[in-house]
Order: sequence, then C-alpha cells, then structure tokens
Amino acid sequence: MSERNTISAMVSVFMSGFMDFIEPLKWFMLLALILIIVDLRFGIAAARKRGEKIRFSRAGRRTINKMVDYLCWILLAGAIGKAFGIPFDIPLLPSIVLLVIYGFEINSCYGNYFEAHGRHVKVDIFKFFRRKSDIIDIEEKTEK
Repeated sequence: MSERNTISAMVSVFMSGFMDFIEPLKWFMLLALILIIVDLRFGIAAARKRGEKIRFSRAGRRTINKMVDYLCWILLAGAIGKAFGIPFDIPLLPSIVLLVIYGFEINSCYGNYFEAHGRHVKVDIFKFFRRKSDIIDIEEKTEK
C-alpha cells in the first residue's frame, strides 16, 4: 500500500514541474494545432485543384508528423526561454523563436490557399518583419 502512495507522490512531483513548464506554452500549442488543421484543409483543396489523388493515409501521417515536429519546437522554445530568456531578462525569446517557426507554416497555408483558388501567388510573411511593404508576390505562370 505504501508503494502505491510513493509512486503517486513521485508522479505528482514530476507532473507539477512539467505542468509549470508547459502552462505558459499552452497557447502556442493551440496556435500550432489551428495552423496544422488549416494547412491540411488548404493542402487537400490545392491537391484537388491540381487533380492529384488524395491519399488520406499519407495526409494523416504527414499531419501527425507535423504535430510531433511542432510539439518538439514548442518544447525547445520553452527550454530556450528557461535557459536564456529568464537569466538574460528576455521574456519574449520563446515567442520570437516560435514566430519564426510559425511563419513557415503561415507561408504554407497562404500558398495552399491561393493554389486551391487557381492563383500562383507567393506569400512571404518574413518580408513584413524586414520592413518590406508588400509580402505578396504574384507569379505569372503559363499553364502548359
């Protein structure tokens, strides 16, 4: 009986520290989930527009892989925030790291959206931070 209480106490201590680490990152996890679902939806629409066969097993596998990747990036950003952000008084460090990572996903979402609507548009969200005024480049492509 006391073994069960010891294991329960150890799990509680571990989970308490883990939840303190994860709690500030919960909104980044929600944003990642939303971006992944949006990219999946627009990616399927773009593939249909191109006339490709949709393989849901591959789409599901790639989506789960993307979720694991983003979880790793979120945990890494949290660790960077604890290791460098707190000691050097840079509280926005995890947000900056994840803004860069999410920028790639936002570019993908826009690219799939415009491709699904038959437009060849390249969106680079990073131009916004480089003080470029136009983040959208319309590519003129001729259909063969």
